[in-house]
Amino acid sequence: MARGERGVGRVLEKLEASVNAGQYYEAHQMYRTLYFRFLNQKKYGDLLQLLHSGASILLECDQQGSGTDLAILLLDVLTKSHIKPCEEWIAKIAQLFSKMKPNVVERETFLINAVKWSMDNNKRGHPLLHKSIAEVYWQENKLTTAYRHFLHSNDGVAFATKLIELHTTKGYKSEIAMFIAQAVLQILCLKNKEMAQEAFKEYTRSHPNLTERVPPFQYPLLNFLYLLLKVIDQKNAMKFLMLRKSYDKFLKRDPRYFGYLDTIARVWFGISAPGNRRNTNSMLSGIIKSMLGDIDSSDEDGSILANKTQVPDLD
Repeated sequence: MARGERGVGRVLEKLEASVNAGQYYEAHQMYRTLYFRFLNQKKYGDLLQLLHSGASILLECDQQGSGTDLAILLLDVLTKSHIKPCEEWIAKIAQLFSKMKPNVVERETFLINAVKWSMDNNKRGHPLLHKSIAEVYWQENKLTTAYRHFLHSNDGVAFATKLIELHTTKGYKSEIAMFIAQAVLQILCLKNKEMAQEAFKEYTRSHPNLTERVPPFQYPLLNFLYLLLKVIDQKNAMKFLMLRKSYDKFLKRDPRYFGYLDTIARVWFGISAPGNRRNTNSMLSGIIKSMLGDIDSSDEDGSILANKTQVPDLD
């Protein structure tokens, strides 16, 4: 073991002993002092180890403010040291997030900073981080917030699995196609055709209340989604317009579908929506500049379909 590693190890032991003795304030201040010292010396590796250990221990001791403070400093060091998003650090960040209580104000700051750090080449944040955060929110029964993070997870199978669970526990039988329809249309608005296809395939293959696993389906909306994914693959704008017209009466079941389809027409076929179809109450008027600005603090309703889940930044 190198001399530096032994030194950090001894420091961690002393700090852990302080925490175990209930000297939380003193330990927190020492962690912060070492943060500034190591940062000035650019000892990023030692500092990351120190902050991760400190944040974990303090959060486990229910020192929410102090633990979250160190977790935020950890993200600061990851950014300043130019550490790229990777599975190891995403797992550590998600674990720290799961230890923070939902009512901790700084928890949202931590999440925003984590997503910013993870952006790299993906301006919406790393898909694995979104999936991990979605799982935490799901366990907390914050379903709408979990849903929005799943939209960015790039994991259609995991998303579809949650949608099946959601429909079978909270939805009406008649809404079986609507749960996957909203998700597929929103994913397509986010220009992720592969995830949309994956989610649709898993949902129709695994939902226990669907008797058909391949088209034609009993529910017209499912047939529409199947054909929509086909015409997007074919890049056939004329077929898209014909398909939309043919299923118009079924699409009227949820007025938001027209907003999603206007966006899909533009994104995938270069078709602009006619002026008389632009509704100020439609999904398009509610698009937020980034998903980070619309994180729910509670999900009292518990119903995804009842909540106006909106598509984040599409550009």
